[in-house]
Amino acid sequence: MNSSLALPAPVAPPVWSAEKKPNWAGIVPFALCHLAALGAIWSGITWQAVALGVGLYWLRIFGVTAGYHRYFSHRAFETSRPFAFLLAFIAESTAQKGAIWWASHHRHHHLYSDRPEDHHSPRAHGFVQAHLGWLFSGTEETDWKRVKDLAARPELVWLNTYWVVPPLLLALACLAIAGWPGLFIGFFASTVCTWHATFAINSLAHVWGSRRYDTKDDSRNNPLLAFLTMGEGWHNNHHHYMRSARQGFFPHEIDMTYLVLRGLAIFGIVWDLKEPPARVLAAGPAFSSSAS
Repeated sequence: MNSSLALPAPVAPPVWSAEKKPNWAGIVPFALCHLAALGAIWSGITWQAVALGVGLYWLRIFGVTAGYHRYFSHRAFETSRPFAFLLAFIAESTAQKGAIWWASHHRHHHLYSDRPEDHHSPRAHGFVQAHLGWLFSGTEETDWKRVKDLAARPELVWLNTYWVVPPLLLALACLAIAGWPGLFIGFFASTVCTWHATFAINSLAHVWGSRRYDTKDDSRNNPLLAFLTMGEGWHNNHHHYMRSARQGFFPHEIDMTYLVLRGLAIFGIVWDLKEPPARVLAAGPAFSSSAS
């Protein structure tokens, strides 16, 4: 990774507290989106809406994993600014706020992983807080000092400010394509599923699975989570060597996000996919433990 993009060294930060006053302006729409998915009871369920929801789940999970995480947070590969904008748009259609906001918090997570400063550590703050409570406990602002590389792109700053635009446009498109079932299942149910799949990496992937590498945090490798998130469940691998575009380090660790990126690389859409070095792969079998 370019040294100019390296994470800043910790400088005696204040310890983050999960006891901050809840942000009800965020909690209410979050809860209403869950309830909206139940609107399918009123509208009925159609195969078109189900197909739309399933397709949008996988497309947007890719946006989260390849966009929010591997590109914007870790710069694990390179791409053009137009395609980076498209990745950000797809990711933000999950209503997980702006790509710059997401990257700033994720870089913070790696700097203080499973310490009290880590916003979503199950060890430090408990499972519920780690899974979703942290979203509404004083984390609404973007930490711009951690994302100076991304802040230099005005199109990303615009998307970060108006992050509601992508999910709103997608919701309207789902309604137009498949009617009310398309809205309730294609958009709301699909969106809620992408939320909890993403959040599970913060929470479950730090308490459930096996550990190949003796990292200083509680990260775990979990095949089920890897399936649901197109490869993000190989979380212990990732925490050991976060610069890699490939998180399934070994052949049996299926990483669909990486495979899609490899396909895009054939057409020159992405390039410079960073790989785990031989020394990292060789060290893998030396340490292995499991935890429930």
